[in-house]
Amino acid sequence: MSVTNQETGTNINEISEGIYRISTPVPPDKVPGGFSFNQYLILDEDPLLYHTGLRKLFPFTLEAVKSVLSPERIRYIGVSHTEADECGALNEWLQAAPRAVPLCGNIAKAVSLDDIADRAARAVADGEVLSLGTHTVRWFDAPHLPHAWDCGHLMELSTHTLLCGDLFTQNGEGMPAITEADILGPSEMFRKNMDYYSYSRNAPAMIDRLVNEKPTTLACMHGSVWKGDGAGLLRALAQELAK
Repeated sequence: MSVTNQETGTNINEISEGIYRISTPVPPDKVPGGFSFNQYLILDEDPLLYHTGLRKLFPFTLEAVKSVLSPERIRYIGVSHTEADECGALNEWLQAAPRAVPLCGNIAKAVSLDDIADRAARAVADGEVLSLGTHTVRWFDAPHLPHAWDCGHLMELSTHTLLCGDLFTQNGEGMPAITEADILGPSEMFRKNMDYYSYSRNAPAMIDRLVNEKPTTLACMHGSVWKGDGAGLLRALAQELAK
């Protein structure tokens, strides 16, 4: 792990081939128990940044990106759904990356991003595949999983990395960048305390689609990246949601 800002503890770590996790920890005096905000950068011919991070954290996220890539090269700025930690710094990124466009599902483009963003979004349809060069991503519409009508998730096919947004959110302090330890238990405890899921009746079918991708890396937006049988962990999540 490489710390790129000593003040905030923002750090960057390669979690799969060509995919980097940028993380800013939040201390327990700000969020009880501690927390983290993660963004993911896919290095390629058309680099993609997934999650913009909060607007107030933009300088620190930018600093981390610059440690591995000139931000002017970024082509896509991906958003799972419309929320401050997803797209709060979107316009700052569009200014730093003049060839970049927002990347999102059709609902996010129509309802929010084309109004919020200084540049029109590139919408990806459910199941659509987009080549970044050597990496390829597939978009999955996932309304209300775990929350927001415009929610979706992105799968990187060559590394079997699922950019799973707010699924498996873990709080805590001093968490490792990558783990093979249990994250379902901690994420379920956090879910039950915060109750941020919408409990969509379509959740089982949407999870099944992600299971079929057989991810081996789960790139969580909050907490550690998880390595292992992602299909099995997603099935376990579905069982918890059914209780």
